[in-house]
Amino acid sequence: MNSIGPESDSLENLLLAICSVETKEEALAFLNDLCTGKEITEMAQRFDTAVKLYNGVNYLSLSADKGISSATISRVNKCLKKNGGYVKAIEKLGLKKQ
Repeated sequence: MNSIGPESDSLENLLLAICSVETKEEALAFLNDLCTGKEITEMAQRFDTAVKLYNGVNYLSLSADKGISSATISRVNKCLKKNGGYVKAIEKLGLKKQ
């Protein structure tokens, strides 16, 4: 089911907690409790990279533009094509270019 390891009660509880968040304010409070500021910034940057790649922004321009490492861009691009999580979120949020 996932790329982070076998199912466990801890993972199940985390997934349920994520699903229970109802507002941006709740989401930010949860993320601030769960992650460091740097981790949140890095996740936001990865998601932004996914949106741009999904919408056809050139791989090289991303690296030059935002200083995103080629390793991060490559990982995001691989996940974008393989896992479906980024695509589903991008489409649900209406972040797909028309």
